[in-house]
Amino acid sequence: MNAKRMTVVGAALAATAAVAYAQLGGYTPVNLSSSKEGKSLIQVLNDLNRYYLYPVDQDKVLRGAITGALGSLGDEFTYYSEPEDNAIDAANLQGEFFGIGVTLVAANADGTGGKIDNVFKTGAASTAGVQIGDVFLKIGDKDVTGAKLNEIVRLVRGEKGTQVTVTFARDGKPYTVKMERQPVQIVSVESTVLPGGVGYIALNTFYNEKASEQFRTAVADMKKRNVQKLILDLRDNGGGLLNAGVDVADQFLQSGPIVSLRDRAKNTQVFGRATNRPTDYTGKLVVLVNKNSASASEVVSGALQDTGRAKIIGEQTFGKGVAQTPVTLPDGGKAAIVSNEWLTPKGRQIHKKGITPDVEVKDTRYTTPVNFSGSGVKPGEKLTLTVEGKPVTVTADKDGKFSYTGEVKRPTRSAQQGEAVVDVQGDAILKKAIEVLGQ
Repeated sequence: MNAKRMTVVGAALAATAAVAYAQLGGYTPVNLSSSKEGKSLIQVLNDLNRYYLYPVDQDKVLRGAITGALGSLGDEFTYYSEPEDNAIDAANLQGEFFGIGVTLVAANADGTGGKIDNVFKTGAASTAGVQIGDVFLKIGDKDVTGAKLNEIVRLVRGEKGTQVTVTFARDGKPYTVKMERQPVQIVSVESTVLPGGVGYIALNTFYNEKASEQFRTAVADMKKRNVQKLILDLRDNGGGLLNAGVDVADQFLQSGPIVSLRDRAKNTQVFGRATNRPTDYTGKLVVLVNKNSASASEVVSGALQDTGRAKIIGEQTFGKGVAQTPVTLPDGGKAAIVSNEWLTPKGRQIHKKGITPDVEVKDTRYTTPVNFSGSGVKPGEKLTLTVEGKPVTVTADKDGKFSYTGEVKRPTRSAQQGEAVVDVQGDAILKKAIEVLGQ
């Protein structure tokens, strides 16, 4: 994370860290063994190497200890990322990497496997004929049908100009293509102008150091087109850089605090203030949110709602009202440690509460997929049932149980990065936004 952009947070956290060190004295190899728990940890690690029947992966054991230590806090936002996952996060944060030009979603109901969610026009995958819905079977010689999504991403990405061979399945039939890894830039902003001259900008993530710049470009384009009514879509935006959230909100506000941070000693300081710039958008504004809008998305929504700058439309937001300090570790991994909670301009603390929209509307872009399960048939037996007019075949497991989960309907995405695709009639939140802007 860019240190300069986190200077204010870092200053607040330094004071907190100093208090913690004074209370605990810090952990060192010497004083770790001064407590019964510390001695127990060292003994378990040593006895594991002494007695365990099978070979011990030392790195895996120690990383498991780190994961367990942070997990013992019961805080889902304080966690450890292993070096491989941290490397992917770092590339995503920089907004650039070398890959094949696709976005992925899990292929299986348990979150494993990989399936193509979108293919960018300018990438290697598009040239190779890869299509949305294709499922990853192999990368090189490695079977990835049950792999974690991050592992698939790691295998697909690599050095510029190197080649990767991928076997996909399309409609159940495998095919193999060899592709050269090319530069991929993450474009986090999509925009368009709707009928009636209504501007629409969707910001998909704040976890991109280029997000602020991309958003400013989109806003400038709206002003150039003389857009007087604008929709800011933050649905499914899980947050990212707090600085980016402040910068986005600042483009609609001319003065006053945007967000404040409060540490565990209850010391509160303003983190971001609005400044009046000629580039600010001053027209009519609404913001779209849903249950997946979190963190920096809630910073923006909370600031615009508290100041009366925009109406918030959609569903109750997620409720992540805390900031984390990312700590890069000697093994290349990362510890994300919750260090502050943030407050809206009116002092609202929204952690585990969320932002309540001014106009509540259910997000109709997603439908609950058809799913069923059963038992009582022979192990390995296949059953074919008709679901929504189409035959579906399921296979019973060793206990004679079977299950099926249909695909979740996903919003259509453009193959041209930066271009928004919307469904005014089928998207209830968007439809209500246009109605509110017309009032």
